[in-house]
Amino acid sequence: MPADKEHGIEAASQEFTRYDQVEKAHTYQLAETEIEEQFDEDFEIKTCDIGDALRGDESGQERFAQDFGSALQEIGFAILVGHGIDPGLYDEATEKTIEIFTRVTLEEKMPYRAERFGSVSQGYFPIKETSEIHPDLVEGWVFCRRAFDIDQNRDIPFNAEDFWPVPEFEPFFRGLCLRHEQLILPIAQSILRYLGCDPHLLDDKLRGTNFGLRLNYYPPIGEDDDRSGAGRLLGHEDVDLFTILPAPSVEGLQAFNRATSKWIRVTAPRGSIIINTGDYMQLLSNDILPSTTHRVSKPRDRSLRTQSRVSFPMAVYLLEDEVLEVLPGLLNPKYEPIRAITFHTRSTSKFYGDGYAVEGE
Repeated sequence: MPADKEHGIEAASQEFTRYDQVEKAHTYQLAETEIEEQFDEDFEIKTCDIGDALRGDESGQERFAQDFGSALQEIGFAILVGHGIDPGLYDEATEKTIEIFTRVTLEEKMPYRAERFGSVSQGYFPIKETSEIHPDLVEGWVFCRRAFDIDQNRDIPFNAEDFWPVPEFEPFFRGLCLRHEQLILPIAQSILRYLGCDPHLLDDKLRGTNFGLRLNYYPPIGEDDDRSGAGRLLGHEDVDLFTILPAPSVEGLQAFNRATSKWIRVTAPRGSIIINTGDYMQLLSNDILPSTTHRVSKPRDRSLRTQSRVSFPMAVYLLEDEVLEVLPGLLNPKYEPIRAITFHTRSTSKFYGDGYAVEGE
């Protein structure tokens, strides 16, 4: 393990700047620590009604774009309501996620151990092995587009057992992804509208693009792990365009405000969707929209630490061979064009080791 990855629980962000592909000058602790950290308890992530974009006229679309874009520019996070997805779907997804992680034995999970396919590390991540940096108190499972029976033009027939430890769950989570996929273009078009670009500039690149549905299972925290100081998920920035996260029911998500160097506890009502922008979007927007640092901490209420926590974010990517470049019309580009696979794997080598980066594939 490289020397700069040995600090684990005590690690700070500036130990890993050589992996960053966009500007991230701020410093933060990867896990919430016993040292005094500053929190802004009054800041509220803006709530935006995406119904104005989905069902509104031109003025409604413009209104949503300005509300949504300004929220993302300020903090890189926004909360969406009015999306039309039944909260019961998210309740069922929570139950099925718990079942996947608790019903399937470790021996049955390990054949699905995560490995890189294209840009993304896909498959199963055992607890404390989400990254090489920090012993995160979470099990994860990443399912990208190829893990779903979505596209008809396949070289080989789709077999759910190749990807799913509980194959009968694939249709349910496929349906969840397809519902979220319907939001990708309206979200991207609203962002482009806010930035003063052609709202349809990315439409062709985002139809049928890759995504990563990550099922996260945070088991109850035992006394030893509680005393260790390990966090549930280390501080990081997503490497994608944006992430679609149905609001979790258990406290823990925190976002870092670069403007104030304070953490914000992110809370959102049941059935709402939390959106945050990632590294791809920071590059495309020429740093107008930040790739915002976030982490999952242990609940302040110690009684909640004996409960499991579940989340199922869906990261939206561009396909590996697409070129990431600053959007036309944005002045003084700070970044050179770069293939998505190179950009993505250089950045995530921070988590998976220096051999993960793809330079000439």
